Amino acid sequence: MNIRDAFLPALAALSLAACNQAAPPATVDAPPPGIGTAADEALAADAAQAGIAIQAPWIRLPPPPAAVAAGYLGIRNGGPEADRLLAVETDAATRVEIHEMREEDGMMRMRQLEAGLELPPGAHVELRPGGYHLMLMEPQAELAIGSRVPAALVFERAGRVPVEFDVRSATGQGAHGGGHGSDSH
Repeated sequence: MNIRDAFLPALAALSLAACNQAAPPATVDAPPPGIGTAADEALAADAAQAGIAIQAPWIRLPPPPAAVAAGYLGIRNGGPEADRLLAVETDAATRVEIHEMREEDGMMRMRQLEAGLELPPGAHVELRPGGYHLMLMEPQAELAIGSRVPAALVFERAGRVPVEFDVRSATGQGAHGGGHGSDSH
């Protein structure tokens, strides 16, 4: 048995464990500070005008030495047309994949949504443990509880939407145990 044969099942087990834990209580606090540029603020304004609102983005702190971290948030499409989350861009991971957990034949299965996540008009879609979620593959940044991870959500119609993910413990609690989320438009 080579290292790859041992590593892949362990990675799959960690991924499933990270995705299938209970979600923390949803909370929405004041909007976070912007990612820092006027262009990001303009993109967020365009997304809000297109009807896209992002709620409570957070990343579950993975146990060391995990090669993946799970990300969660709410997405509301208040616009008159369907949209689709196509990708997530961040320097905090080698890549980010959009995943779905679902029960098939009595077993929970995880699969990547290669075409992205459909957002019907007027819909609120929750990315949460045990359902839709983001997988940050090979985290590049040192994730710590209470830190924030800048990213951009890429939508088919709304374009790039800047967000900051709060890093929380495996139980979903923030640095002070409050589980604080954020709301960005």
